[in-house]
Amino acid sequence: MLKVITRTGDGSPTFYVPELNEYYHSMYGAMQESVFVYIDKVLRKVQKSKVRVFETGFGTGLNAFLSYREAENKKRDICYHSIEMYPLPKPEWLEFAGYFRENNADSLLFNRIHECAWEKEEQISRFFRLKKIKADLTTYRSAETYDAIYFDAFGPDVQAELWTPEIFRNMFEMMNPGALLSTYSSKGQVRRNMQSAGLVVERIPGPPGKRQIILASKPF
Repeated sequence: MLKVITRTGDGSPTFYVPELNEYYHSMYGAMQESVFVYIDKVLRKVQKSKVRVFETGFGTGLNAFLSYREAENKKRDICYHSIEMYPLPKPEWLEFAGYFRENNADSLLFNRIHECAWEKEEQISRFFRLKKIKADLTTYRSAETYDAIYFDAFGPDVQAELWTPEIFRNMFEMMNPGALLSTYSSKGQVRRNMQSAGLVVERIPGPPGKRQIILASKPF
């Protein structure tokens, strides 16, 4: 699908997909949204020195990049697994990484994240390990478990099959007791589908441009 890169409100880039009329990130601020929804509301709330993260939708690699920075800044051991059925072609992720050339270290890190082999866990740094999984979320099953889930699929109006009770039951099975899951969506049906899977769900205030988001947890 055709993708058009554009700057968002905080200066960070995102892609627009005309065929879906969907953006990869919030136009109010791609980085701002990712930090708020996934880093602040989930990763920083996991009270473990070693954290296992699962992301639905590797996309531009922005969430992985921000999680890497958090690992380095806080000296926390993060094992990061991310699923993506349609990885960005190299010219597209190079274009995205190019927006960070003013900070050469960030640009090089984006390149490193995207150049990692798929289906192989790689040690990116002392504190950060990455595994990219090329698979369809609707059929993916894993015996591994996680402390945090970033649910970052395209929206339920665009890809409803990724927001079903079955998907969230699978997420529930992959979560350790007490694990957290967050997503930018706050739709009532999404909340009910999560609850039917056994998750404890709450709506919380969202980032700029988003009144509410969903934060869910697996009971102990």
